[in-house]
Amino acid sequence: MTVTFVVNQVRKEVAGYTTTALAYEAHKRGHTVYYAGVGDLVYLSNGKIGAHCRQAPDREFRSLNTFLEAIVAEEKVLKSCKTWDVLWLRNDPAADMENRPWAQDAGVLFGQLASQQGVLVLNNPTGLIKASNKMYLQYFPESIRPLSVITRNMSDVEAFYRDQNHRIILKPLKGSGGKNVFLVDKKDNKNRKQIVEAICRDGFVIAQEYLPAAKKGDTRLFLMDGEPITVNSKVAAIQRVQKAGEIRSNIHQGAKAKRVSMNKDMQTIVDTVGPLLRDDGMFLVGLDIVGNKLMEINVFSPGGLIHASELHGVDFMEEVIMAIEKKAG
Repeated sequence: MTVTFVVNQVRKEVAGYTTTALAYEAHKRGHTVYYAGVGDLVYLSNGKIGAHCRQAPDREFRSLNTFLEAIVAEEKVLKSCKTWDVLWLRNDPAADMENRPWAQDAGVLFGQLASQQGVLVLNNPTGLIKASNKMYLQYFPESIRPLSVITRNMSDVEAFYRDQNHRIILKPLKGSGGKNVFLVDKKDNKNRKQIVEAICRDGFVIAQEYLPAAKKGDTRLFLMDGEPITVNSKVAAIQRVQKAGEIRSNIHQGAKAKRVSMNKDMQTIVDTVGPLLRDDGMFLVGLDIVGNKLMEINVFSPGGLIHASELHGVDFMEEVIMAIEKKAG
């Protein structure tokens, strides 16, 4: 099986990324692994989708670091999708929003054509277009998501702020990694308008109810085809506890990962959102859960699966790659 991973930029990949671990697992299982940046994609004169790829060398590696270093050191070679079994879109469009706006939609656009040409594309590119920003959450029942207002109008934010007893979360409609996420209360009264204006420079702002349970961090739960990834009765999930003075629970923002087990609230959310995620072709996603509410659905490149494997003492990466082997036949 040949698996081509599409990332933002190959040279900016990190050994600790979930993408690296998934690619490494595919390589260990004997599959051909290619890496391509979004800017490496190409539509060929014969009508086929292709990419200028770096191939993982056909040898063993001792670590994720040496594996990734070997890939980055490879020269690019033009490959047609005729040689691909799987095209895995692991690029984060939000990361390219400021400096490379042309790259935001490139992965899904090329991916749609590749899918029509017989390549198994993960996640489904048409589904990814639907889920390309946080508006996707609004497709799911109100019972499992926080109260929210999505707007560019300051008066809408002010009204919601008053209704929520002067304590709300503000964040961009399109973004990732906890960037530009703010907790606004009476102490920030003078800055509220400035925060909204800053977020709205790049699009819409989400005003969201503050959940007291967020003080304990959040849970990142990984689903595969709408069901929790499970190995030896252990579910791929981590609790992310933010550092002191920080409201964001992202690992790269200083949060610590802890082991967590499945509970009733998490199962209720899975039962509610799982079928639609499966129908939309969302093969691998990360759910961010606070208390009994689903805060975000990460569909492009959810991270933290390495932490989950280490904390639970099982290899969730192997489970994912084996599922792809079955899909690819």
